[in-house]
Amino acid sequence: MPSAYIKVQHDGTSDTVAVEEPLEIRIDGRPLAVTMRTPGHDEELALGFLYGEGLIDGPREAGLTEDFAANTVDVRGPLAHDPGERRFYTTSSCGVCGKGALEEVAVHSAPLPDGPTVARSLVADLPNRLDQPAFEHTGGVHATGLFTADGELLHSREDVGRHNAMDKVVGRALLDGIVPLGERILCVSGRLSFELVQKAAVAGAPILVGVGAPSSLAISLAEDRGLTLCGFARRGRMNVYTHPQRILEG
Repeated sequence: MPSAYIKVQHDGTSDTVAVEEPLEIRIDGRPLAVTMRTPGHDEELALGFLYGEGLIDGPREAGLTEDFAANTVDVRGPLAHDPGERRFYTTSSCGVCGKGALEEVAVHSAPLPDGPTVARSLVADLPNRLDQPAFEHTGGVHATGLFTADGELLHSREDVGRHNAMDKVVGRALLDGIVPLGERILCVSGRLSFELVQKAAVAGAPILVGVGAPSSLAISLAEDRGLTLCGFARRGRMNVYTHPQRILEG
């Protein structure tokens, strides 16, 4: 697997920085999307991205090609629907940039299940349980973790793009056959943006928790989709913004 970080020289010394490179996603050889990401788990990233956009409904065969120094993933089609002339370009900071119309942002998701009820103290501690080796070396990547209702970490992925880290985890879960994520919890290392709530809802996760603050649109979407949104999870405390029925005091 390619390294997620490299050494660079500055001011007569060296520093470790996160790698950021483009990845092209193709369907049966046809270019569909380009995202800026940290190399590694690229097949998972492609599958998670396509699932979050409603373009596939389950796992697909996917593999790196020899083009552009292996910065291309080809996924076996067909897609669930034809996106037509729509093309995607996403940066490492924005998961929905470049879309042709605002209404295309709101991907419809199935109703979320009741899901688990989890102690507030356990949910608030989940960020401490994330596996973040690249962050420890660079301080420059985001992480998403998938947890059981008992707080067991199933998968953790890192990337310069917070939405990419989420896509990698969802893609892994697709390959493991555990999507929808009806009894599991997603946790992110940063702020809670609209696209992260959207991806969590489409993947069927009833609880999303983050270290940082949510945006107003993230809160509105979580409320609409029936998702429990928890922010500022740090030092054993957190805020519950929507659907608190899944969070038990204690």
